[in-house]
Amino acid sequence: MIALAGLAIWDVWPEDGKTGCTMNDFSRICQKKLPFTPWMAEKTRRLPGIQPVPAGEWLLRDEVFAEQMAYRDHLLATQRREVFRANPDSRSARQELLELVLAELGEGYDVSESRVVRPDGVSVEIAADDPIVAAARLVQEDLLILEEREEFALTAAVLCFPASWTLDEKFRRGLVGIHGTVEEYDADMARRVGRMFMAIRPEQPLWRANFLLYDDPDLHQPRREGELRMKTKGAGFVRVERQTLRKLPQSGAVVFGIHTYVVALENLNADERVELERLHSPH
Repeated sequence: MIALAGLAIWDVWPEDGKTGCTMNDFSRICQKKLPFTPWMAEKTRRLPGIQPVPAGEWLLRDEVFAEQMAYRDHLLATQRREVFRANPDSRSARQELLELVLAELGEGYDVSESRVVRPDGVSVEIAADDPIVAAARLVQEDLLILEEREEFALTAAVLCFPASWTLDEKFRRGLVGIHGTVEEYDADMARRVGRMFMAIRPEQPLWRANFLLYDDPDLHQPRREGELRMKTKGAGFVRVERQTLRKLPQSGAVVFGIHTYVVALENLNADERVELERLHSPH
């Protein structure tokens, strides 16, 4: 769901008595540690938990950039209908998003007029695909566009790493419909979020976070409404999403970005594990 997140695709295996690298099935792409633990502080644990993004930190890159990007490229090539959707009338917002992403690319990218070489060495032809697909192939975040209709509605997205929801069900829905299965998203919360979307300033992106326990570290976790995810008792992984909101100045659309971290619970310290277990225990 939008409200509120795998070891690398290059795993080390012994081959003929030596250590080598073999491509696995993308199912274990994990960071070694979290840059923040949202359940440990009230300001990030509560809903909506919105905070300003520090200058220059709208888009982030971490140690599994190459692995996550390879997985995204794979999903776009093999499951395009499931991970990419766009209303025809969102074209101007999609193009504006691509131009903003290109302007924000930092060190490690080789940018020319027609293509970008990512830090992992992969070349992306900018005009060869839809603008939002090109943008999502450059950065680690999944990218979703919400435009104001009767309310802000999801009009375009590249969502390769869903945390137990599907793009198919949420596409074209407004904020209330998107969050229909979120118990905490009541009428008061809907009003607050709606006002916040209207008030976002293009020059000041916002961020929040969520956290979920999973038995399976796979980044691609689509589930339809009513479909239960795996039991989390004895789960071995915490999935954290850093979710950003940025308003596009020309179209007025809001870009929802999701940077996903999956970390083994054994990599948390004792206090972090105890608090996480407490919050997920039945009350």
